[in-house]
Amino acid sequence: MIKTLRPLLLALCAAAATAYAADPAPQSTSATNPLGGKEAAAKPAPGQPRLIAWEELVPKDWDPMKEFKGVDLSKLEDGDPRANELLLKMQEVSNNAPTNPEMNGVEIKLPGFIVPLEENKGEVTEFLLVPYFGACIHTPPPPANQIVHVRPRRGAKFRAMDTVWITGKLQTLRNDSMMGVSGYHVTAESVTKYTGGAK
Repeated sequence: MIKTLRPLLLALCAAAATAYAADPAPQSTSATNPLGGKEAAAKPAPGQPRLIAWEELVPKDWDPMKEFKGVDLSKLEDGDPRANELLLKMQEVSNNAPTNPEMNGVEIKLPGFIVPLEENKGEVTEFLLVPYFGACIHTPPPPANQIVHVRPRRGAKFRAMDTVWITGKLQTLRNDSMMGVSGYHVTAESVTKYTGGAK
């Protein structure tokens, strides 16, 4: 188990650094990057959900790496007890990542990848929506403010890591699951196949 600590620490650092760059460059929505860019915050048409980008779920003043500045992972040996302590501390920071209170109650449309939690008769009835492929399955979970717990009003015929759009009212509501801690919840009005655009 000790030998796996360094890769986990590096993965946590990389995920945090990627998700929380101070001012990420705007990106276009594409099949390989369903997150969209800053243009996603455009004002929606009346009665339509607001298309959001994942970065809007993170409070602007939150810096997950603040407590780890100056830590040099290359100096930690696999058997060093400080490596395990650091891993636990990083996971705690990730699990307690603050949500953006301005997003509470907003009708949103958001793309992401499905991590199934419950299925019934071939349909997903509860899942986590995550911003990148493999999250919660092949890598450590993203921070809680980058995981949305979703309960569709109707079961959805999708599989793990399928890319979808969800629409519904976003709530700042914590949920602990076996696959990760989510800081947001949506009772989804719709879960539709991601088609590479906002429509």
